[in-house]
Amino acid sequence: MLRRLLQRSISSTANPNDQSAIEHLEEMRKRLIRTLIAFLVSMVAAFIYVEKIYHWLVRGMDEQLVLLGPSEVMWVYMIIAGVVAVTVTLPIAAYQIWRFVQPALPDGTHRSAMLLIPVISVLFITGICFGYFVLFPMVLQFMQRMAEGAFQTMYTAQKYFTFMIHMTVPFGFLFEMPAIVVFLTKLGIVNPHRLAKMRKSAYFLLCIVAVTITPPDIMSDLIVIVPLFLLYEISVSISRFIYRKQLQLAQAEGSAT
Repeated sequence: MLRRLLQRSISSTANPNDQSAIEHLEEMRKRLIRTLIAFLVSMVAAFIYVEKIYHWLVRGMDEQLVLLGPSEVMWVYMIIAGVVAVTVTLPIAAYQIWRFVQPALPDGTHRSAMLLIPVISVLFITGICFGYFVLFPMVLQFMQRMAEGAFQTMYTAQKYFTFMIHMTVPFGFLFEMPAIVVFLTKLGIVNPHRLAKMRKSAYFLLCIVAVTITPPDIMSDLIVIVPLFLLYEISVSISRFIYRKQLQLAQAEGSAT
């Protein structure tokens, strides 16, 4: 894909309608600025309601969180607003990326790439919900049981929300696996045969991720490992379906000629 963009730049002298390398950089800058503006606007809007979001996130806490400095409350509100802004900006960023690479994409991938944009948002939100409603309370309760009777528990707001972000946001990106595989299969970068050969290595990496972020018991590991394995197998199945359709289309075009 990048090679095709470079080829368009190199051949711009032959075809005046093609963009030069400088114009490609200008186009990239314009897309990045639009994405940054969307992020800042989303963050400001989220900051207006950040106090309500904060109270909803700590609704299950028995005691109030502790602040160790006057600026810590601003850090907590900024990190909450930032996560909301990332969630809102993600489809906008995906659209800007698609518009930038659109000239290098095959003609048949334009419609499917546009359909992937809302799917990316849904998968990201699903991953965050999995981390927040399943993984985060499970790990937090495990930590509380370890400290019960031996320590006086007192959480600072910064440590609590840093821990929450680490348990939720990474899963938002991990759950993007099917969308990424679909896009790469459409471009011909990956195929189901390659993904099947990579299955052992992928499983090993996913197990490392799951064991690293979960408490040291087999049930907690399984609760995280099973969805990650399912995501990979779903990605392989989707890639296989798309790859077969591409082969059928290529055979139909070959017989027509």
